[in-house]
Amino acid sequence: MSSSSLSLILLIFAGVAFAVLVAYLVMLYNSLVQVKNNVEKTFKNIDVLLMQRHDELPKLIDTCKGYMKHEWAILEKLTTLREHYADANKMDDKTKIENQLNQQYLTLAGRWEAYPDLKAQQSFIQVQERITGLESAIADRRELFNDSINIYNIQIARFPDMILAKIFGYSKMTYLEVPEEKKADVKMVFS
Repeated sequence: MSSSSLSLILLIFAGVAFAVLVAYLVMLYNSLVQVKNNVEKTFKNIDVLLMQRHDELPKLIDTCKGYMKHEWAILEKLTTLREHYADANKMDDKTKIENQLNQQYLTLAGRWEAYPDLKAQQSFIQVQERITGLESAIADRRELFNDSINIYNIQIARFPDMILAKIFGYSKMTYLEVPEEKKADVKMVFS
């Protein structure tokens, strides 16, 4: 075997190895893009429902104003958070605001119990039913979002994906959280 044929074989081998490496890197990059876009898509699906819920909030506040004068601070906090959510541009910012809104909704729902006249008012019942329906749909989408976040976070932490993730600025994303109060055991009281 001559030196020139050996050089040609090595050159071909190096070219094939380089092509395989480039193809592998392209595959890794495309996989990262796919999981990131999936996270963004699932959040946008939640975002639609959250905006619907936030649009319903003024109706609930208007209905509650006369009854819940003592709870005005909660209602103001909900309104402020709702405005911040609408102004937020980043998914992480919206996630953090949504976690705070969940805490406030939980506090507000607990306070409803103190107002039996409010709970019997038809407009309150309609708005509450609408928000309850939205909450159920949001819960389903939160689960899907958190699954997407989990897949994304795992992928950017795996080797060799983590190398490309660091190069292209991919970073760990935040889950939507369940307030601690919602994790507590429910006490069933039958009178």
